[in-house]
Amino acid sequence: MLEVYIDGASAGNPGLSGIGVYIKGEGQDVRISEPIEPTNNHHAEFQALVRGLEEASKLTTGMVSVRSDSTVVVQSMEKEFVKNEQYAPHLKEALSLAATFDFFFIKWIADSTNKTADTLARQAILMQKKQKE
Repeated sequence: MLEVYIDGASAGNPGLSGIGVYIKGEGQDVRISEPIEPTNNHHAEFQALVRGLEEASKLTTGMVSVRSDSTVVVQSMEKEFVKNEQYAPHLKEALSLAATFDFFFIKWIADSTNKTADTLARQAILMQKKQKE
């Protein structure tokens, strides 16, 4: 089973943004820190989910368990519905990717247990800040 930890971060609303993905299990140790277009935190969280699922799909078609500290992302995936339509394209893409796995789970976790993905997302913002200097 792959465990996919995801996080999105924004320095402002909207502001400089980044995503962090940490994948472990089945001999994998993948860490992704990517700057994204300036956006708000919820968009960043959904983009991290999509990116994490894309990367996981390169590694397995088996069992994937996503861990996120975003209640909006977790509840949206569980209910297959978003209240705010601006997140609908991200949800549609994430659901489509999730359907490619034999088993897919998503679970909310506390910020304190999502430190690696959080650090990766914040590093992506710092990369952008340094480029602007």
